Amino acid sequence: MVQAVQDAAVVVTGAGGGIGAALARRFAAAGARVAVNDLDPAKARAVAEEIGGLAVPGDASAIVAEARDALGGTIDVWCANAGVAFAGDDPGAPLDEQAWATSWDVNVMAHVRAAQALLPDWLERGSGRFVSTVSAAGLLTMIGAAPYAVTKHGALAFAEYLSLTYRHRGIKVHAICPQGVRTDMLDATGSAGDLVLKPTAIAPEDVADALFKGIEEDRFLILPHPEVAGYYESRAAAPDRWLAGMNHLQQRWEEAR
Repeated sequence: MVQAVQDAAVVVTGAGGGIGAALARRFAAAGARVAVNDLDPAKARAVAEEIGGLAVPGDASAIVAEARDALGGTIDVWCANAGVAFAGDDPGAPLDEQAWATSWDVNVMAHVRAAQALLPDWLERGSGRFVSTVSAAGLLTMIGAAPYAVTKHGALAFAEYLSLTYRHRGIKVHAICPQGVRTDMLDATGSAGDLVLKPTAIAPEDVADALFKGIEEDRFLILPHPEVAGYYESRAAAPDRWLAGMNHLQQRWEEAR
């Protein structure tokens, strides 16, 4: 059991299923009081009832005050897990303005808005924990999903900014960067996900386990797929070589469609 989360007041956004539900279950099992958020009220209630938590449905970027009240006036851990992905995007095709706008709003700005609402209280008391579900796409990239890949880079950059700015004031930040995870979102990635993500996909519970290990070790970067560290190092050391390899994947995907 991770002592840091025992009796903590925790909010998990996008927790009606997938990674979010696994995180909510894990925090509850560790003795935390958990507020379960999802846009779908029925899904939020179902997970909350299962774990003995509280359902706080609605827009993930606008429920901080409601969640704080539900948890008795405080939030210790915020899991910015809600996310969206749009499959089949091609930057050379007609621009899907709505896909880009929704991706920025959910994958990046929801984190920014939540942090703005949480930080005054956290800084006053000198503690708080922000967990960002980013994806390996935020460290690397993803073929066939430009809005997702770009905005997940933004989510990682914002998590890094929070950590470098506030860690000396007691704020802990963790960025979870899995590759494929067996969720509805993975199924929605289509043929690109089938090629790149599904062969090594893990269960949502594996992501929750990786986060708790990272909390114990006080690590910013959480890699449920350890091999992502090697890919990240290769990308930094030889970017042209790495991009050529990704382009090879792109060609394989185009040939298979």
